[in-house]
Amino acid sequence: MNVQGRPTRPETAAVPSRETFTRNRGLNMEEALIFETGRLDATGVDIDEPEPFQSRLGPHARGSAIELPGLTEPETIRHYVRLSRNNYSIDAGIYPLGSCTMKHNPRLNEKIARLPGFADVHPLQPVSTAQGALEIIEALADALLTMAGMDAVAMSPKAGAHGELCGMMAIKAAIEARGEGATRRVVLVPDSAHGTNPATAALIGYSVRSVPAGADGNVSAEAVRAALAPDVAAIMLTNPNTCGLFERQIVGIAEAVHEAGAYFYCDGANFNAVVGKTRPGDLGVDAMHINLHKTFSTPHGGGGPGAGPVALSSRLAPYAPVPFVKREGAALRLVEHAEDGASFGRMCAFHGQMGMFVRALSFIVSHGADGLRQASEDAVLSANYIRASLNDVMSAPFGDRPCMHEALFDDRWLKDTGLTTLDFAKAMIDEGYHPMTVYFPLIVHGAMLIEPTESESKASLDLFIMTLRDLAIAAIAGERERFQSAPVDAPRRRLDETRAARQPVLRWTKPQPA
Repeated sequence: MNVQGRPTRPETAAVPSRETFTRNRGLNMEEALIFETGRLDATGVDIDEPEPFQSRLGPHARGSAIELPGLTEPETIRHYVRLSRNNYSIDAGIYPLGSCTMKHNPRLNEKIARLPGFADVHPLQPVSTAQGALEIIEALADALLTMAGMDAVAMSPKAGAHGELCGMMAIKAAIEARGEGATRRVVLVPDSAHGTNPATAALIGYSVRSVPAGADGNVSAEAVRAALAPDVAAIMLTNPNTCGLFERQIVGIAEAVHEAGAYFYCDGANFNAVVGKTRPGDLGVDAMHINLHKTFSTPHGGGGPGAGPVALSSRLAPYAPVPFVKREGAALRLVEHAEDGASFGRMCAFHGQMGMFVRALSFIVSHGADGLRQASEDAVLSANYIRASLNDVMSAPFGDRPCMHEALFDDRWLKDTGLTTLDFAKAMIDEGYHPMTVYFPLIVHGAMLIEPTESESKASLDLFIMTLRDLAIAAIAGERERFQSAPVDAPRRRLDETRAARQPVLRWTKPQPA
């Protein structure tokens, strides 16, 4: 071990790696595109020739072979296994992306979601045959309402941004029902907000008025009052906010917004920090989306199925979208059409993503109320442990003060090094870590936002902290080459990001024969 407490690098590590014949480097495989390795005469499946038939495509029928690549089964397996080795995941190590909450997905959740009654349920089967699935939805909805302290929940939104849209559409419907749709056309959004907030407001026809964050990273009730006017429909505020800080004046903000006749939309992306500790409804929130992947460990990202239920206060409950589950005696039914005409309508074709509901409820039931509260406490403790362990070598934009679920640093400590936040992030890749979120939130110059979640052990956090300390000490000591050439050991080197943005290659071109 060296003086910084990290394992000493072997002498051979300083020797540049040579170019190999295969372009593989040990177990780091160089894998070609499937279009380059496949052949038209190969397939892993025998397909019978179809019986003669009359095509109804007419002039729209394809006139040439589709030329999809064919691979045998062993070739297919090897292709995807080799690609998977280049993909960092939460199962490989800590995923410190701030704002994203990349937490462990317990395998118990996966086992339950794969039970035949849940995995095979179909949205078009008779409701009488899906009572168990509806009970899952009802139970999850009840749990979410208990934790949020609110009166109704829309389960159909598919993800966070979809949930934002749902909440804001409920607010718009309520305002129009009051006859103020033509006059209240502005939504207040803090300048520290996630970009989906102003985008959602604009999508449904509102203009956006920015509310500045204070020098402490929080939004003050005074700043909100200054921005309020008879044309304001709502405020969209994240709590805890994107700086990893609890909005301490949230009750005063809610009171000011309600006094002005507007509604309070809370971005619930960071609910993982406060579950079991505080209920947003008690703070004056009218609508809040809940990212199931962030708070209740359903799989995150990748373009797959998601879920972003939206909790609504009594002021907005009548305007919730359809469908929703309603109990009638011992049976449950799906209400597909607004029975009183107040609902703003339908968000999507069916009720939601069943697999996400099962996984989330499994997480909630297995943890219990005390376990969910501890998860929040552990997430906050982990973030503060990282913050306190790095604040002597890295600078924090809002001073040495406790954070919530994520620790935020800026680039002031890099000022005289000639290095940037991006350089530091790239060097983390060579150390085997996915970088933290960089350059967000936008109000912090050179931001580095770290969210460890409650999933990590102290040993995992200690190694991560010591790695970042080693990098920070090296940066301050002037080891510029280590950072500006990074990543060296990754499958791909650093991109020319300006050229990639201005001249993107969006289509594969078949190589010409030599």
